[in-house]
Amino acid sequence: MNSNQCSFCGRKRSEVQMLISGNDGFICENCIEQAHAIVTENAETSGFSPAESMEDLKKPKEIKTFLDQYVIGQDQAKKQLSIAVYNHYKRILHSKKEDRDVEIEKSNIIMIGETGTGKTLLAKTIARELNVPFCIVDATILTEAGYVGEDVESILSRLLMVADYDVEKAEKGIVFIDEIDKIARKSDNPSITRDVSGEGVQQGLLKLLEGSIVNVPPQGGRKHPDQKYIQVNTQNILFIAGGAFDGIKEIIERRLNKQAIGFSSDKLTKTDDEDYILRQINAIDLRKFGLIPELLGRFPIVTYLEKLTSDMMVRIMKEPKNSIINQFTELFKMDGVDLKFTPEAIEKIVEETMEKGLGARGLRGTTEKVLEDYMFDISAQKKIILTEKNTKF
Repeated sequence: MNSNQCSFCGRKRSEVQMLISGNDGFICENCIEQAHAIVTENAETSGFSPAESMEDLKKPKEIKTFLDQYVIGQDQAKKQLSIAVYNHYKRILHSKKEDRDVEIEKSNIIMIGETGTGKTLLAKTIARELNVPFCIVDATILTEAGYVGEDVESILSRLLMVADYDVEKAEKGIVFIDEIDKIARKSDNPSITRDVSGEGVQQGLLKLLEGSIVNVPPQGGRKHPDQKYIQVNTQNILFIAGGAFDGIKEIIERRLNKQAIGFSSDKLTKTDDEDYILRQINAIDLRKFGLIPELLGRFPIVTYLEKLTSDMMVRIMKEPKNSIINQFTELFKMDGVDLKFTPEAIEKIVEETMEKGLGARGLRGTTEKVLEDYMFDISAQKKIILTEKNTKF
């Protein structure tokens, strides 16, 4: 037992604000916060109940209608995602049939879109609607087995944690692998040397995506070598991957221009349209980007999220159930303050956010900055109307 570092994350005493001692170890404030979040989340989601029959299963149109309440725009992505998720859970119900002649394979999904376009939000919202365990894993922390970092099996440790270690429920869950583009290999050729956080991780993911029985360390990783492993069958776990794939536009352009030789100039000018180009994305482009063919074969559904326009950003500010405006109005209401936004103020906030290039997630930070002084001196007034004049950054 080392009294100078956290027994959970390994941070040294000098790197944290406090270390709290227990019988067999120490814990820092960061791990306490994470543990509290996990306990709270489990309390909220312990009643997971995936559909047990075709009657219980929500149809693609119903799933999309639910997504529309929380995610603005991205109709094509929502449509593809709703169909894919519906077919996945239909497949689980089909696998329970005793007299089945046809084995239906799994269709994992890969979502491509700039930062802040709603990839994570889509996956989160769909899991909430289907009432299944859901976890988000950042691909950038994964490394090949035997190296510093997390093994690919730690992905399933998190899903088990969310499902309160109920293996049966975890085996019907959804895993969102974020930043999948960050594990692309450095060149289009197979690596001769070790690429421990790129190609090596991609190959490690294959066994999870395909559907096999994996030995999962319940406490996640090599830090507890004496722990008993839990066997998890990944056959019915839906994997959704997301990434910004910065630079893929140029790869698609090169492919399209090659195909456009000998066609009318109209075709060539059409490829200048950014959305048109990105809608043409396929597995060939992702392979050129650095994803290995074996991994791409396990992600048959490729969907693209459109770049957000200023009109879409204004709608994101106002329309979703948990919109930025609704959140701040609720916060101010708790102090008895009536907060109102004028359309001009909203447009100014959107304009500032778009200049930063942060996408929809940047809206909150910009709004926080505008309301900073009002929140600091919250008891000074009972009614606040944000106009273009008093919207200062």
